[in-house]
Amino acid sequence: MTTARDTATPDTGNRAGEPAGGNRAGEPAGGEAISRFAPGDRVGVLTPVPLPRSGRLDYLVPPGLHLRPGDLVAVPLGGRQVDGCVWGPGDDAAVPADKLRCVLARHDAPPLPAVTRRFVDWVSGYCLSAPGAVLRMAMSVPAALEPARPLTAYRPADPPPDAPGKALTATRRRVLALLADRPPDTAAAIAQAAGCGTGVIRQMAELGLLEAVDLPGDPPLPVPDPHRAGPLLTEAQAQAATEIADRARGGGFSVTLLDGVTGSGKTEVYFEAVAAALAAGGQVLVLLPEIALTGQWLDRFARRFAAPPTAWHSEVSSARRRQAWRAVAEGRARVVVGARSALFLPFADLRLIVVDEEHESAFKQEDGVLYHARDMAVVRGQLGGIAVVLASATPSLETLTNVEAGRYGRVVLPQRHGGASMPAVAAVDLIRDRPAVGQYLAPPLVRAVAETLDAGEQAMLFLNRRGYAPLTVCRSCGERIACNDCDAWMVDHRLLGRLVCHHCGATRPRPRICPACGEADSLIACGPGVERIAEEVDRVLPAARWLIVTSDTVAGPAQAEALMREVAAGTVDVLIGTQLLAKGHHFPKLTLVGVVDADLGLAGGDLRAAERTFQLLHQVAGRAGREDRPGRVLLQTHDPSTPVIDALVAGDRDGFLAVEAAGRRLGGWPPYGRLAGIVVSAADAQTADRLAADLARRAPSQDGITVLGPAPAPFAVLRGRHRRRLLVKAGRRSPLHAYLRDWLSPVATPGSARITVDVDPYSFV
Repeated sequence: MTTARDTATPDTGNRAGEPAGGNRAGEPAGGEAISRFAPGDRVGVLTPVPLPRSGRLDYLVPPGLHLRPGDLVAVPLGGRQVDGCVWGPGDDAAVPADKLRCVLARHDAPPLPAVTRRFVDWVSGYCLSAPGAVLRMAMSVPAALEPARPLTAYRPADPPPDAPGKALTATRRRVLALLADRPPDTAAAIAQAAGCGTGVIRQMAELGLLEAVDLPGDPPLPVPDPHRAGPLLTEAQAQAATEIADRARGGGFSVTLLDGVTGSGKTEVYFEAVAAALAAGGQVLVLLPEIALTGQWLDRFARRFAAPPTAWHSEVSSARRRQAWRAVAEGRARVVVGARSALFLPFADLRLIVVDEEHESAFKQEDGVLYHARDMAVVRGQLGGIAVVLASATPSLETLTNVEAGRYGRVVLPQRHGGASMPAVAAVDLIRDRPAVGQYLAPPLVRAVAETLDAGEQAMLFLNRRGYAPLTVCRSCGERIACNDCDAWMVDHRLLGRLVCHHCGATRPRPRICPACGEADSLIACGPGVERIAEEVDRVLPAARWLIVTSDTVAGPAQAEALMREVAAGTVDVLIGTQLLAKGHHFPKLTLVGVVDADLGLAGGDLRAAERTFQLLHQVAGRAGREDRPGRVLLQTHDPSTPVIDALVAGDRDGFLAVEAAGRRLGGWPPYGRLAGIVVSAADAQTADRLAADLARRAPSQDGITVLGPAPAPFAVLRGRHRRRLLVKAGRRSPLHAYLRDWLSPVATPGSARITVDVDPYSFV
């Protein structure tokens, strides 16, 4: 249970200071109730521009304008006009008032809530990012700062005129009959419904048969019904739902881990908390790690609440993003489902945040402002005094550590819904059961797939590697085809007919001649990707109907929904895909999961490699046997004795995590210690080397803090930039942020060189 004392930031071993207060979103922070700025007053305006220090610039309030904190304004900056937010009174006394420029205008938009502004400040301070760069995420849709233009709609004139020349043709009668039982609508909508042209509608208005009225530019949003009955819950589900719904209903900050096995009905359980927050009049945010998951999730939500939520992710059109931002700020968007950036939307009255699949590394933002959405969701909940639910079948060590310390509550769903059992997991030893030469599926897995298809069921082959082959090599001279701009090999994508760099996106045609030795037809593909596995399925199971599912083939929710329909209709026998298949999908007839390379991901120096591999394989295994048909999972591995494989076969998640935690605790690694990654990058290797070495020499000596490096980053060249990495390792109570600020603030970067700081790094490329 979460207690009243738990008002600190998420303790993942990372404590950067505690955010103050606990105001509901939209309520004034301390002193703001009387903060009003009259003409001639000096105000501090934060713009979504990455300026140094506080990022705020002082302006004067012009005659005829009154402002308050949070107001969104237009201001001059250099020779251009930019948008910004009034952050408070001006504080740059070094600039005399007669030298200040005036605010140009106030936008006709709701003020940025106090809790959102405090969240921007907190994220900026914790992530060591410019406040303007964080504000840019909260003001990401400039078009939303002004209301939409009204729409012209038409309705029957009252009373209808009967002057000469206004003969009621059959078409006009049809239009009037249609509008008799219909609210005012646009000419295009009326014409489509009546089967005529828009010119008919406008002519009727000119004749006085119809009259024009203005409608709001943004259409009303469907309102989810929190009182609509959901599916019948089991006793365990109902108990878990009651506990988290009570926290959402009661108000106050809390964090609860919803820890349920795959297929246990976690979504339906947290829907009860969503209903409670809606019934209390508030807004809800649900974060998902992948936009491709939203299609199936949206269907479930609409069935439960009789209305769709508001979606927020990269596939949403600019017009809908404008509508969504405005609706969130005005409180009309009651439930938002989206990717990590939705966390920065200016909610008018947020009451609940749900982070689904909280363990997912996709919640870590790896460019721009480097933050982890799960941890920042907890901070946002604390700042707003609201409930946060973290849902997962394989919780992260960070979250479990907080549960064990009593900072987070926990509810458990130990069984699958509807009497379904967990799948049986077995290892296929690739040393003993070798695949045939040139193949990657071992005989036991091929037999299992054939048996599954003969039974009228579906199978999944999982390999977390896109494309046909990860490497292209010349068999004459040994040349490996590499990216010109990255320290990475080009991946052969046969479906595209091109080589692709998975790090910078560069592509080139697959060459016929080796670029090193000039030998023709000497380039061969090495290793398997999902496309090569599909080719092998064609050979060994020629009657099987297969479908490749990767981020290359499923670009968004619409394509994911089409995939679900194909699988449900039984037109697919074998799903072949990457981690996109591991998360949240429900395939009723899928009873076999075969993992082609269970060892993939265990190599390298990533301290979370074993944890991530366990989570991924446990999740993908959970796609099997989710209804009345029992499931089984086969893990192809070269070493069945590794702790990850052993734990998966034994079904001992907690035992694996205990061993993993003990190793981390012994070494002082997160979540029992703290890390910050520093990457120095430059257009040439010499500049990167000099700056990194100079940075290391400047590192202060402090007890409890160690600086490792510099060394070439694992990808020493990325997108044409040479990269050197330093790693700062600190104890949990060490003043890491103050140390980093004191060390890095005086450093000047030459030319195009950059220093990027990643507090709590999740990848080490």
